[in-house]
Amino acid sequence: MQRIVPGDVAWVLVSTVLVLLMTVPGLALFYAGMVRKKNVLATMMQSFMLCAAMTVVWVVAGYSLAFTNGNGWVGDLSRLFLSGLADGWDKPFTLGAGSAAAQPTTIPESVFLMFQMAFAIITPAVVTGSCADRMKFSAMLAFFTLWSLFVYAPLAHWVWAPTGWLAQMGVADFAGGTVVEINCGVSGLVCALMLGRRLGYGQENMAPWNLSYAVVGASLLWVGWFGFNSGGALAANGRAGMAVLVTQISAAGGTLSWAFAEWFLRGKPSVLGAISGAVAGLVAITPAAGFVLPGPALAIGIVTGVACFWSATSVKAALGYDDSLDAFGVHGIGGIIGTLATGWFAFGPLTAAPDGSLAGASIGGLHLLGVQAVAVAATIVWCASTSWVLLKITDAVIGLRVTREEEREGLDIVLHGEQVF
Repeated sequence: MQRIVPGDVAWVLVSTVLVLLMTVPGLALFYAGMVRKKNVLATMMQSFMLCAAMTVVWVVAGYSLAFTNGNGWVGDLSRLFLSGLADGWDKPFTLGAGSAAAQPTTIPESVFLMFQMAFAIITPAVVTGSCADRMKFSAMLAFFTLWSLFVYAPLAHWVWAPTGWLAQMGVADFAGGTVVEINCGVSGLVCALMLGRRLGYGQENMAPWNLSYAVVGASLLWVGWFGFNSGGALAANGRAGMAVLVTQISAAGGTLSWAFAEWFLRGKPSVLGAISGAVAGLVAITPAAGFVLPGPALAIGIVTGVACFWSATSVKAALGYDDSLDAFGVHGIGGIIGTLATGWFAFGPLTAAPDGSLAGASIGGLHLLGVQAVAVAATIVWCASTSWVLLKITDAVIGLRVTREEEREGLDIVLHGEQVF
C-alpha cells in the first residue's frame, strides 16, 4: 500500500534546500566573482531576483504545464495556481496519476513540486552567465518569465512527466542533462549571439574581479549538487546513495582533467580552470547520476573536463562569440556528453523493478544511446528556436541591451544605483 515515508520526505526536503543553495548564494557568488567590478551587484541581483520571479511563475502556471498529464508535448492547465493541492496535502503523491505510466511516490506533492521548483529557478539563472555585463534588467525578467513557460516547462514535461513523449521513448535523464544543462547551454548561446559581444571584447582586460568569490560559489555548487542529483530518486535509498557517490567522483575527474590540460598547454593550472572543471564534471554526471557506476562516472568527468576546457577556450576564441561566463562551453557541451554517455553506460540493476526484473529498466547499449541522441537533438532544436523567438519579442517590446554609454559605466550604477568599493 502506498504511504508517506518520513525518511524519504526528509531526504527530498534536504535535497530541495541544497538545490536552492546552488542559486542563492552559490551561483550568485560564482558568477559575480567572474565579472568586472562594475557589474558585480547586477550579476548577483539576476540570480536573486530570478529566485523570486521563477517561484511565482512556477506557482501560477509552470508546474501545471510541466507535470500534469496533458499530452506528449505539454501538460494541461488543471493545476494553475497549484489548484487542488489542498485536497491531498498529507497524502503520498503519484506522478502521472490516471495515466498508464503512473509513478507512485512516498512523499507528498508539496515536497515534489518544491523540489522541481528549485530546478526551475536555477536553470534560467545559469543562462544569465552568457549575457553578463550587457542585458537590461527589465528585459532579463521579461524574457525569462516567457522562457520558463515556453521553453523550460514543456521540456520538463517531455522528459520527466510520465506522459511526455521522450519519457515514453525511455529517455534516461536522472537530474536534467537535457532539461537543465543542454537547455541552459543552448539558450545561453542564443542569448550571447543575439546580444552581441561586450564592448571591448578581445581588446580590453575582462579578467574576473574577485576569484575568491567564484571559488566560494563553486564550492557551494559542488556541495549543493549532491541534492541536485540524488534528490531525483525521490527517496532515501540505494539509488540516491549511488547518485551521491558518482557525483563526487565525476566532479573530481573534471577538476583534475581541466587543471592538468591547462597546466600542460599553458604552463600553469589556474584557479578559474579548476573550479570550471569541477562544474563541468558535475554537469556531465547530472543525467547519469542515477544510472551509472563509479568507473564510468570517473571517465565521464575526465573526458568532460578536457572537452569543456577546449570548448570554452579554443572553440570560443576561434568562432568569436562572447559567451561571457561559458554557459554553453560548460553546461551545453557537458550536458551533451553526459546525456550520450548515460545511453552507453547505464547499469540496468539501478533501475530494476523491486523484484529484480530488468523489464523496463534503463540498460546501456545502442538502443538507449539512440534514444539519448534523439533527446539531445530535440532539446537543441527546441531551446534554440524558441529562445530566439522569445528574444526577438522581448527586443521588439523592451529592447535587450543597455546603451554603449551605460555598458561602459557599469550595470551596478546604471540599473540599480549602487556599487561595491
